[in-house]
Amino acid sequence: MELQQFLFLLILAGALYLFVSERLRVDVTAMLTLAALVVSGILDEKQALSGFASEPAIIVAAVFVISGGLAATGITERIGQWIGHAAGRSESRAIAVVMPTVAAMASFTHHVMVTAMMLPILTRFAKARGLSASRLLMPMSFAASLGTTLTLVSAPAFLLADNLLERTGAPGLGIFSITPIGIALVAIGVGYMLLTRWLLPKRSGESGDDEYLRLDRYRTELVIVEGSRWNTRPLAELQKALGDKFRLLGWLRDGKPREDLGGGSPLLKGDVLLVEASADALASLHDDGGLDLYAIARFGDTATGDGEPQLVQAVVAPGSEFIGRSIRELDFARQFHAVIAGLWRRGAAMSARLADARLREGDLLVLWGRPSRFADLAAHHGFLMLVPFAGEARRRVRAPLALVILALTVVAAVSEWLPASLAFLFGAVAIVATRCVDIGQAYREIDVRVFVMIAGVIPLGIAMEQTGTAQLLAQGLLHVVAGWSTLSVLLVVFAAAALLTQILSDSATTVLLGPVAVSLAESIGQPPTPFVVCTALGAVVAFLTPIGHHGNLLILGPGQYRFADFVRVGLPLTLLCAWVSAWMVRWLWLDGPLWPWAMGPL
Repeated sequence: MELQQFLFLLILAGALYLFVSERLRVDVTAMLTLAALVVSGILDEKQALSGFASEPAIIVAAVFVISGGLAATGITERIGQWIGHAAGRSESRAIAVVMPTVAAMASFTHHVMVTAMMLPILTRFAKARGLSASRLLMPMSFAASLGTTLTLVSAPAFLLADNLLERTGAPGLGIFSITPIGIALVAIGVGYMLLTRWLLPKRSGESGDDEYLRLDRYRTELVIVEGSRWNTRPLAELQKALGDKFRLLGWLRDGKPREDLGGGSPLLKGDVLLVEASADALASLHDDGGLDLYAIARFGDTATGDGEPQLVQAVVAPGSEFIGRSIRELDFARQFHAVIAGLWRRGAAMSARLADARLREGDLLVLWGRPSRFADLAAHHGFLMLVPFAGEARRRVRAPLALVILALTVVAAVSEWLPASLAFLFGAVAIVATRCVDIGQAYREIDVRVFVMIAGVIPLGIAMEQTGTAQLLAQGLLHVVAGWSTLSVLLVVFAAAALLTQILSDSATTVLLGPVAVSLAESIGQPPTPFVVCTALGAVVAFLTPIGHHGNLLILGPGQYRFADFVRVGLPLTLLCAWVSAWMVRWLWLDGPLWPWAMGPL
């Protein structure tokens, strides 16, 4: 063993220890590993920094922004709501609808984001229909991971595999190169879950009243302002733009209630709508240039002070002097230089007009004002707490535009009119430039830890190849698999990645084992592509433990799952995925048979 190989293995051991122990964040560990490779002389500065300008890092950052645009325009939320409606009332139908749909959503967005979005939807769905949440959440999480195999861009592991193949001189992968494998895996996953539902634990999920935490019905009033784009357009268009949690309670025109107006009636300047809306819809109303929250339009000039006006939430404290008094009586705007723009009350009726509502203990007020005045509000004994408003504006009217941008991005990448990295980068820029998502939220959507980790581990793979360590490990593995069939070797490669990804991320697993797969393929006289793809597949679709994928960690508590549940349900599925992956990889790249009855030697 040469000195550089010894130094590399030493650095690799330290990196693995830090990755597994999580004593440091993964991005910090990646940067420390990068520094060690440079200081030891294994890599020069150009090789060390190559990961930041690499195609995988650029595509991952762009996909996060595009995903944020789809969420900000309400597309992902609408898909989730459609799933809830289409799933019916039976458990088997719910699994049959949820899994393929979630997989399709995960094919162009981050699977953890899809899992996080679907988690509350399925939890509420299960509760409303008397089903066990634990019987739905695990299939959903597994489907999100399986869906990342439908395209090249949804899992960093496949982008890293493509990058490795191009460095070795082999043909790169197209966006849909692995799609046949992904379709087969999703079909196998859905069929497996439907046939083995008895393996899934039947637990109700975390106890507690989630209705209190949801707060999806705020009472507020809005006014159609002069020059509004909603002027003369029917109410139904506004309702569609704001989602199904927007509910009309009353309509005032010229200060008088109008019960003869409905969804098809045109909105006119000065109309006041009495509504209930979700937090996101409330924020959307406030950000819409054609609408305004009525209280802000009328009393906004009293909100004096320093700083940009913003929405906050305050809870009426027990024994508060405000209890029993109406918002009109309080003259809140002049007393506190802030405006009550909305109110949430748990399970109790209130007056039709917001100003006439008499406050109760536990009422949650949505306040609009300037930060310099919030200190007085927070210190007032009448409030229990003052926290930022949780709603995010949904730019639903731009949803068609976001879908067009996504479609053009995919077409540009697939047709190779633009390199995939540039296509997705321009797609992300277009999402921001067309205001589907604002620039601040776009930056927040990018998971910097994932971006930095990918940029940091790519040089690790380069170092493994450059020092000859990959060749050394491949030779050792070759002695083990000498004389084995190609299909068996592919299964071994998948199994190695499936085991390692339980303690490392799919990205790190692919970077570490990818060069070994390349060297192994060369040693047995085969092209590297099928072996590298099988490595990435093993890193992505191994469901042996709950720690193998971050999405599984999200559902662990809400589904009240135990470690053994994932082993019992995930091990057979992983074995099926291994066989299907190796078989399909051999068919796609090694001219193997597609059907078993056309099978020659394994």
